[in-house]
Amino acid sequence: MDEIINRVAKSPLISLDLEEYLHKGEYAIFDMKETLYEGLVLREKDFRAFLKEKDWVGYQGKNVGLICSAEAIVPTWAYMLLVTKIKEFANSVTYGDNDSIERALIDNAIEKCVSENDFRDKKVVIKGCGNVRNVEYAYTAITENLFPLVSSLMYGEPCSTVPIFKRKK
Repeated sequence: MDEIINRVAKSPLISLDLEEYLHKGEYAIFDMKETLYEGLVLREKDFRAFLKEKDWVGYQGKNVGLICSAEAIVPTWAYMLLVTKIKEFANSVTYGDNDSIERALIDNAIEKCVSENDFRDKKVVIKGCGNVRNVEYAYTAITENLFPLVSSLMYGEPCSTVPIFKRKK
């Protein structure tokens, strides 16, 4: 009987599962509304006191989005100060809602993936199944990052791919 050969395992294809690089931590939203005087104005002295007194441990390991649900003008520096407090505990901090958190995590995952792997002139298959949130954004962003590096880019599984790009020789 002939030996069964796994051609997929022997192929030069690199199978990339973006989900492996995504941080799995919980999401949390911090609403600047709770720091406003009478729900309208941010007063620097009060805000700095709030930052100093608040227990930030509840954000440990979480992915945090900063928003302001009140119709108030919050100065940019206030968000900057807030990041310095939350980031001591959180995995990530970004401006915006859950969708913004997801995009930031996807961007971080892609940056990590590209920096840890040598994709230059390689044949890469981006895994198509999984639980990546905001999937259209994720696959658009990974394609944008890999396109200038790879010799070919495919979508799916190594045994069944959809060609996306092939560099001309």
